Amino acid sequence: MRNDERFEIERAIDLLPHVIGASWAMTYFRLMKIKSPTKEEFREKVIEYLEKIQPLLESFSNDKIFSEIQDYIGTRYDLEVEKIKNGENKEIEKRYTRYIEYG
Repeated sequence: MRNDERFEIERAIDLLPHVIGASWAMTYFRLMKIKSPTKEEFREKVIEYLEKIQPLLESFSNDKIFSEIQDYIGTRYDLEVEKIKNGENKEIEKRYTRYIEYG
């Protein structure tokens, strides 16, 4: 698969963890009045909300023409989840710090 064929998907997967996952997680903790979740709790909540977009990630048809992009999406998604779990997603870590410092 050429880079230009997956460029937009790459950008989306780069943004989804903090735009969707972290934003929803921060809202959850605010509404629940949990001011100091652990990093692990925060990361797990981010992943929980990210999992809710799974149908979108699987939305290309099963047509053979989409098989490469579907494989790429699955692999990248799994990698992003692992990065979040291991504290290697800098944007998620930044959002956690911001939440703890400013609520």
